[in-house]
Amino acid sequence: MSPRGAATIVRRARAALLGGAVGDALGATTEFMKPAQIRERIGVHREITGGGWLNLPPGQVTDDTEMTLCVARGIVQTRKWNLAAIADRFAHWLSRKPADVGTTCRRGIEEYMEKGRLEAPPDERGAGNGAAMRVAPVALYTLGDEELLSRLAVEQAHITHHHPLSDAACVAVGMLIQRGLLRTPLAGLRATAEELAARHPEFRFEGYDGESSAYVPDTLRTVLDAFFSTASFEDCLVKTVNRGGDADTAGAIAGAIAGARYGLSAIPRRWVNALDAGLREELASLAEQLVRKSPLFDRA
Repeated sequence: MSPRGAATIVRRARAALLGGAVGDALGATTEFMKPAQIRERIGVHREITGGGWLNLPPGQVTDDTEMTLCVARGIVQTRKWNLAAIADRFAHWLSRKPADVGTTCRRGIEEYMEKGRLEAPPDERGAGNGAAMRVAPVALYTLGDEELLSRLAVEQAHITHHHPLSDAACVAVGMLIQRGLLRTPLAGLRATAEELAARHPEFRFEGYDGESSAYVPDTLRTVLDAFFSTASFEDCLVKTVNRGGDADTAGAIAGAIAGARYGLSAIPRRWVNALDAGLREELASLAEQLVRKSPLFDRA
């Protein structure tokens, strides 16, 4: 890999993590709203203004970014893959009483805190989006080895979520991020999404206009429909969060995928500047450290 090629991948890795954070902050405003309510109260939501049901200040992120940081820190701050290091950071985060925590995430983390269990039992109710929303760091860390991605994405998911649809979503999101980083043509990215829908019809996304709920197929159908029906980072994110529902999580996932696809310069500067400066710096640093630990960079 040439130095120029490495620098390009590092920038796209930063775009994936920063894209997830701006999508989270943008979507927090419209979380739990219906599309008609958004149109009536806001028109088209396209600015990071805070508020929402959590009454957040502009630029404040939610559990989507906070748990992503836990995964990223847990990987970077240890010499090798260490699931307990990630779980420890989840536990520390939960002990600080965050403003919002998903029910399945809370239950899994509390089980770890009480029993040291790193794998939640299979759960027919565990098809939520709380594991897929935090998989981006794993995608960066395993770049160049999709088999490793598939294994580690599911391992981190099972700390809290143990369901085949959650597992499939984590792997698919990770692969879309990785293939975006490697500048796979749009047709190849679409094939990745269509492979997911072929294995699990719940993820069929073409023209999806249903609810953007926390059920992970609904979340991904919202994200994938927006991603493949738009041609820019901004348009993808705006379409995603104006669907309401679990808009911060859908926005975070869409932002990570679109960031990898379109790159750092495509993320609106006003959105990046709305984030806390310390958060921006940490996400950029973690992204570079993660991708430089990857099999692709190791081979280079």
